[in-house]
Amino acid sequence: MDGSPASRPGHVMDPGTFTSNFNNKPWVSGQRETYLCYKVERSHNDTWVLLNQHRGFLRNQAKNRLHGDYGCHAELCFLGEVPSWRLDPTQTYRVTWFISWSPCFSGGCAEQVRAFLQENTHVRLRIFAARIYDYDFLYQEALRTLRDAGAQVSIMTYEEFKHCWDTFVDHQGRPFQPWDGLDEHSQALSGRLQAILQNQGN
Repeated sequence: MDGSPASRPGHVMDPGTFTSNFNNKPWVSGQRETYLCYKVERSHNDTWVLLNQHRGFLRNQAKNRLHGDYGCHAELCFLGEVPSWRLDPTQTYRVTWFISWSPCFSGGCAEQVRAFLQENTHVRLRIFAARIYDYDFLYQEALRTLRDAGAQVSIMTYEEFKHCWDTFVDHQGRPFQPWDGLDEHSQALSGRLQAILQNQGN
């Protein structure tokens, strides 16, 4: 994985970065990158134990074709990190993503995530997306691909936004302040996602 700041994992992000990128309002200006906050838990005695060393956030690595660099989507940057963690294949792990845009079709994101889950049956994946990439049938098919691979795909609600603020943002003690329309947009997106997963997205 490239060592540029864009692809290197961090632990907490600037509050403005979070609110501008995870805002679920339609057509918010400046939403040009995908941010992925993640946490990893291990199953122990019927509970999930957080592995703090495997927690942080990534953002997509921009293309720079002048240098022969075709970029890296945040999801694939995450997959590139996992081998270095040396997760025990005899243990069961739960990975949770909080992502500013749902995984897309371009770049093979959904297919590579599916391949990862097929190769790592000891890892479960939950995806909470702030917004949906659903521009055409292929993007909608990517969401169904993830669902069929065993990933739990959901829309972020107030609870997930607050959790991300508390866990992944350098908030300096300030509580999460929901923006106008957060719940309404979340409900509308949840309905849209369910229609897509039921193959009624068109």
